[in-house]
Amino acid sequence: MIAKIIKGTNFGGVINYMLSKCEGEAMVLASNNIGFTDQNLCVHEFTLQASMRPNVQKPVCHTILSFSANDADQLTDDVMVKIANEYLERMGYGNTQSLIVRHSDRLHPHLHICINRIGNDGKTISDRNEKYRSTRICRELTERYGLTLGEGKKAVNRQQLRGEDKLRYEIFDAIKAVLPQSKNWKDFVADLERQGIATRFKTKGNTDVVQGIIFVKDGFSFSGSKIDRSCSFSHLNAEIKQNIQQAQQHLLKEPMAHSIDESGSASDLSDALGEVFTMPMPSGGVDVDELRFQKKLRNRANRKHRI
Repeated sequence: MIAKIIKGTNFGGVINYMLSKCEGEAMVLASNNIGFTDQNLCVHEFTLQASMRPNVQKPVCHTILSFSANDADQLTDDVMVKIANEYLERMGYGNTQSLIVRHSDRLHPHLHICINRIGNDGKTISDRNEKYRSTRICRELTERYGLTLGEGKKAVNRQQLRGEDKLRYEIFDAIKAVLPQSKNWKDFVADLERQGIATRFKTKGNTDVVQGIIFVKDGFSFSGSKIDRSCSFSHLNAEIKQNIQQAQQHLLKEPMAHSIDESGSASDLSDALGEVFTMPMPSGGVDVDELRFQKKLRNRANRKHRI
């Protein structure tokens, strides 16, 4: 059992998302301190209570509780409501409005909970250290109810996956296969391209600052963090930089003639490791801003080495 917490400003948007699945894919399991006879009325009641603290910019707490597909048989609606309510109580949301909806659009059982951060008494419910508290509570509830402890994506049965889930795991597996051998971003992008996965980079406005990475397969796009936290741009960039450093250390152990030319210019060492910052535009369409960003990193590295 894991929890994902999202803060927001619009109760209507969250509740509409929770209930806008295809027929049979979304079911309201419980509502606490609020009536649910009509969607619009429900949104109105959430909003009315939140208006007692107009200075709170994000009164919406949208929490997703996800469970292992291995536990699907024992996770009846009643059991999931019991677990959800215990989670809410221990997180400090026992005295406020909440709506619990079960979705069945994925193989693994999961709940969406809309929570009002403004309590029934008009006080703002603290979210201090909520991620740490949530992780601890999820682990304890998982053990108490005899649920499957998280074993990561490697434990998931790929043959049972369908649709977007199947593509997401295929991309995850491909990334984990090519990353250890990627000496630079050029290798990484090219190896994924050979497996039918295109790579794109998101930058901040017109700057060279890369904010994220996107993977595309069979017409579906996924941000790196949606594939897995370890597949975000920052994590991947750190892994590739580590690969480069390990390759540099390996070359430094070789005779100097193998790693540095006769001029003895140490600043050319990165060039000997591969054209990291001059990768050609692959058919997947890497953003040119990424190349500029990598060139800037190279210049910084060379300056440090000369010092």
